[in-house]
Amino acid sequence: MAINYRSAEEIEKIRAANRIVSAAHKRLEEVIRPGVTTSYLDTEAETVICDLGGRPSFKGYRGFPSTLCVAINDQVVHGIPGKTELADGDIIGLDIGAELGGYYGDAARTLPIGEIGAETRRLIDVTKQALMVGIEAIRPGASLSDISHAIQTHVENNGYCVVTAFVGHGIGTSPHEEPQVPNFGKPGRGPILRKGMVLAIEPMVNMGGAEVQVLDDKWTVCTVDGSLSAHFEHSVAVVNGGYDILSEI
Repeated sequence: MAINYRSAEEIEKIRAANRIVSAAHKRLEEVIRPGVTTSYLDTEAETVICDLGGRPSFKGYRGFPSTLCVAINDQVVHGIPGKTELADGDIIGLDIGAELGGYYGDAARTLPIGEIGAETRRLIDVTKQALMVGIEAIRPGASLSDISHAIQTHVENNGYCVVTAFVGHGIGTSPHEEPQVPNFGKPGRGPILRKGMVLAIEPMVNMGGAEVQVLDDKWTVCTVDGSLSAHFEHSVAVVNGGYDILSEI
């Protein structure tokens, strides 16, 4: 498939969808605490999205049953909300997508539940930093893999591993578009970044090894070694002189 290059008007429509995603993230941060179930978080996210005129874009996508993708502790991505109660010391990845007027938004973040240890906090911080390091590599004329290399370098310099089995992606009038955006690789490779490209950049970082496995529900991805994992994501447009984060929370 070809890469789409969006007009300024289209980018504003993608930003509008991402504003709904950001509002849902803000609501979840308000209500998240020990004892809350992931199904409650799912309901809250869906309520915000629908109240703002959007549609939960993950729900029904390739059969996924929920609005929200959750990932607790050693889960990496794509967990299905349910009866699980969050406990003090957990971390949870929250991935939210919304569609508004035919355009899509997508963003993820990892939050602590109650008090977490210093090394767990460091994992979250390094993953969030890796997202920003990758975004800061975006400028017209750079190579796509410059983003990938920046993320991998930051993560590995801090003693962690990037997940290689799942990648970021383009986003616009579909939730997943070309190009794929790996979180690893050598610089100077892949498509040239050009004004109008919109990318969902999303490092997934493991405290242990990079290997992951999909559970029997066919969705939930976990680390093979049981180590903790964190995930952050922004939808970002390539613009003259650099980048524009469309999903700032």
